[in-house]
Amino acid sequence: MSDDTEKQKNKRTRRVVPYPLCSFQEVADFASSAYELGSGHSVRRVTLFDHIGKSPDSGPSRSLVTNAGKYGLIKGNYGAEQFEITEVAKRAFGEISSEYEKAKAKIEIAILNIEPFRIIYEKFVGNKLPARTVLADTLKESNIDEKIIGSLVDNFVVNAEYVGVLQTLAGAERLVTVEHALERLAKTEPGRGNNLSPALPSGKPLAGIVTSGNSSFDSTCFYITPIGEDGSEARKHSDLFLGSIVEPAIEPLGLKVVRADAIDSPGLITNQIIEFILRSRLVIADLSFHNPNVFYELALRHVSRLPTIQIVRKGDKIPFDIGNFRTIILDCSDIYTLVPKLETYKSEIASQARRVLEDPNAVENPVTSVYPNLGLSLQ
Repeated sequence: MSDDTEKQKNKRTRRVVPYPLCSFQEVADFASSAYELGSGHSVRRVTLFDHIGKSPDSGPSRSLVTNAGKYGLIKGNYGAEQFEITEVAKRAFGEISSEYEKAKAKIEIAILNIEPFRIIYEKFVGNKLPARTVLADTLKESNIDEKIIGSLVDNFVVNAEYVGVLQTLAGAERLVTVEHALERLAKTEPGRGNNLSPALPSGKPLAGIVTSGNSSFDSTCFYITPIGEDGSEARKHSDLFLGSIVEPAIEPLGLKVVRADAIDSPGLITNQIIEFILRSRLVIADLSFHNPNVFYELALRHVSRLPTIQIVRKGDKIPFDIGNFRTIILDCSDIYTLVPKLETYKSEIASQARRVLEDPNAVENPVTSVYPNLGLSLQ
């Protein structure tokens, strides 16, 4: 077979990939430059590449044009004389768009308008970001070409973080709703509120965020912990334990872990906390930092005689009153000590949780030791 014949064969069998194989961020500057140069109108290809200092005929430039088109930012292939700026690109980069409108348009472009990205996002929004293998399996189930799945998964994660729907919350990376991602901008734009385009997915609460519509105490584990201010040692500690130890240990048991700052239903927060303490199927109390609120809330839980697990960081002394009752000690003195023990700590918590959930009558605490027949009835 001649070289020319082989080239023709390869050309005929070359796969046409309908999805962008680069991150949105890589083409965003290109689209923004196209908008600025033409003030939203069509621009000449040669003029645009001269403006950004790139060769119009190089391989990377052709790839840039192709991927910008697949993101729906421009109309016209790399051989076209003119590039037309799309309406969604005008919303994303136009000077007349508000910051809110720009952010919303970028979420559409980078996530919702790309089928594989939308599939992943809609399946996992409101939850922690799963492992890459889980994301890949999701695309395989949707019959996406396996040869490009690895690239799509990587670009989805990069895009999600870039446009703000992937955020680090409570010690873990989580895919948040569009409303959550735009919340700060919505508050600063007069008259905007949280009114989003119907095309944007809405209404699915963030995992751990409990509203009046999704609170179910029978499937809830309430995490009593010292929370502290943003950036404080107590907050960092609580986020780390929640995201890296407590949630991974408890969620396989079918329970959703809720922390006090994630309660989002109407009413006084203190009243709601008490309700979660007295009604949740399981409570995990973190005694680290000797926080008075934690001990007050733990005492309320003791009165309920419902399943409770106590944990504490190594080095914090456990008060005498509860010192005779089992407390799981977690050594987080440094990363070299903590990381090798993470799986062990998760297993300890999960094991104790199963035991107290299977036999709630076996739960013992200082209150039930004095009044073994004590029962709490909530109207």
